[in-house]
Amino acid sequence: MEDGRVGGEPLVKEIRLYIEGGGDTRYGKERLRAGFSRFFSALIERGRSSNIRWVFVMCGPRDAAFNILLVDSEGPVKMRPWAHLASRDPWTRPRNASEDSCHLMVQTVEAWLMADLVTLQQYYGRNFAVGRLPRATDVEAIPKTALEPALVSATKTTQKGEYHKIHHCSDLLGKVDPALVRARAPHCERLFTVLEGLLA
Repeated sequence: MEDGRVGGEPLVKEIRLYIEGGGDTRYGKERLRAGFSRFFSALIERGRSSNIRWVFVMCGPRDAAFNILLVDSEGPVKMRPWAHLASRDPWTRPRNASEDSCHLMVQTVEAWLMADLVTLQQYYGRNFAVGRLPRATDVEAIPKTALEPALVSATKTTQKGEYHKIHHCSDLLGKVDPALVRARAPHCERLFTVLEGLLA
């Protein structure tokens, strides 16, 4: 970031450092995390004054981790994920990053929720207006501008209240059927295929 601020407000709310080392044990990683926290303590304190949180993720040995970036595409996708991010944001693909290390929720994570209307109905209960939600076999075809507003509209008079991206989405991701999402969101299917390949 340039000066870390936009219009007097912090540009970022969290800084994450993914750090090699710490070995294979929790004890080793916690010890190294504590060491890095002390090493960067002056910067951490400066961040605190601007409400910026620091997170140190200890990755263990360099060949023991496979990092994956998973972000909303924020629009329709017509190219490979890294190319999409480069053309839209623009984010530069890291030199050693493979195609399989970048994945998109198309067009936003709410599309995944739309893939399982039964779970949405069960979650919100009475007065859930399912008819206000867009219908699409491929949920990735639903425009970003329609996703969240449709959920807000469909849930306004439910007991849980209107859809809230942080509170409700977090709950719903733990309840929707991944198989349904995979079947109706090709980029989600791609992510699962890559993850399953890492486990083989």
